[in-house]
Amino acid sequence: MARMSGFRLQLFAGPALALVWSVLVSAQAPPAARQPMAEEVFKNIQVFKGVPADQFLASMGFISNALAVSCTYCHPTGGGGGWAEYAKDDNDKKRTARRMIAMMNGINKTYFAGQTMVTCVSCHNGANRPKTKPDIAAYYNVPTTDEPEEVTRQATGAPSAEQILDKYIQALGGMQRLAALTTFAAKGTHIDYGDAEKEPVQIFAKAPNQRTEIQTTSSGPIVTTYDGRAGWVIAPDAFSPLPQRTLSAGELEGARLDAVLSFPAQIKQALTNWRGAIPTAIGDTDVEVIQGTMANGFPVKLYFDEDSGLLVRQVRYVETPLGRATWQIDYADYRDVAGVKMPFKRTLLWQSGQSTVELDDIQANVAIDASRFARSQR
Repeated sequence: MARMSGFRLQLFAGPALALVWSVLVSAQAPPAARQPMAEEVFKNIQVFKGVPADQFLASMGFISNALAVSCTYCHPTGGGGGWAEYAKDDNDKKRTARRMIAMMNGINKTYFAGQTMVTCVSCHNGANRPKTKPDIAAYYNVPTTDEPEEVTRQATGAPSAEQILDKYIQALGGMQRLAALTTFAAKGTHIDYGDAEKEPVQIFAKAPNQRTEIQTTSSGPIVTTYDGRAGWVIAPDAFSPLPQRTLSAGELEGARLDAVLSFPAQIKQALTNWRGAIPTAIGDTDVEVIQGTMANGFPVKLYFDEDSGLLVRQVRYVETPLGRATWQIDYADYRDVAGVKMPFKRTLLWQSGQSTVELDDIQANVAIDASRFARSQR
């Protein structure tokens, strides 16, 4: 999540890193709740009419990330009017953005049969103004080692995806100990991009796939829940004009995955179509990358420390009208909890910021009331 001039675009992430995205339950999911359209929730919507509100918010984050700017680049909030300030048309940059979106949609419709092949990133790529001259020096530098955008095969001489997963299970404590972990309750702190102080966080999880994270803020709690079939975010008005937002599409799949991965004994069944491994590096750490597929067909890449075998990064995607937005979760500070190694630090990077959770205590196999995974909680 990112706090920008007093506002935090919590809406697309529902972090707390509880975005835990088949299906490990036999019950049939209930019909999905109708998602409100952007124009039903926000004012002065012009080019995103008919787009679900959550996808609209994800699109705003996509633009922010593509141009490497904050929300206030297009939405000055000096008037103190809260969310109403975002609706104003007193900034030329906002009108320019509308023209750029129309241009992008026109290119994709005319030349790519409506597929999203050209996005904001195609021209901006981290700059608020597209470059018009090539950077010659960049062409002659030795490129850094990196894996393909999507893993399609196993690299020559590299272990298979199954071998990587088996090593991970052993590194955590072995299948017997992992299978014995059925619940946990954790507490610690969270801090988001732009915040000055850490605030309390609580996590409650129950196997095979229920998870709730509660972030304390000065404006009230932010509660992100996946109950095994559905997911939602409850947030105070300062962070969202929607008091409760139901997760759908890629966000829901991500919430399910994170809930499932909270109990790694079931990691092999969490995704399908495993591929890899591909060797690469994260800084000075050599890692092996494997890829699986979520129920919606989107790829998920998992990065494992080559030496320890532990999971150090997850990368997944959420579809927006402007292209795929990336979610990256880094895991660190593994400690022993009832014979199982668990990460006490997680850092989420997403389309509008960064959120870090540092846990102080994790209690395994404790009784957790079913109300922790109910919509009525605050």
